[in-house]
Amino acid sequence: MGGEKVKKIAICPGSFDPITYGHLDIIQRGAKVFDEVYVGVLHNSAKKSLFTVEERVNLIEEATAHIPNVKVDSFQGLTVDYAKSKNACAMIRGLRAVTDFEYEMQITSMNRVLDEGIETFFIMTNNQYSFLSSSIVKEVAKYNGNISELVPEPVQKAIVRKMQG
Repeated sequence: MGGEKVKKIAICPGSFDPITYGHLDIIQRGAKVFDEVYVGVLHNSAKKSLFTVEERVNLIEEATAHIPNVKVDSFQGLTVDYAKSKNACAMIRGLRAVTDFEYEMQITSMNRVLDEGIETFFIMTNNQYSFLSSSIVKEVAKYNGNISELVPEPVQKAIVRKMQG
């Protein structure tokens, strides 16, 4: 019994296509609670994404560079398997509204069946981001709307490049 403190590790999984200020709010707040937070970018080949997984990882790394206990990578497959691979005891999930809760409750219940040792922590998003989603950002950007209040500047520039490209 050396009295060594066990690191509290959490994952924050998602597609993050693109990462928004709402996502960053959840990640930053989770990083205050856990010793390490892995932002796991889900590779979902069934979903048509604006950015490649590698581009999303790079954008998130840039957006979270100021948070020393956040690491970013990608994964495929079950989220609980990814959590286990990182020795995580928890998953961090953001909630915007009641509709998010219903979906997240189903996912959490299934994850508990798969591994009851991994807890899910829900963080309510800051009210100023309660409307915000990656889909909304892409829709506004598609019509040349101002997204500067929705995503970090490097993400905004990357979106504009993609939309013009």
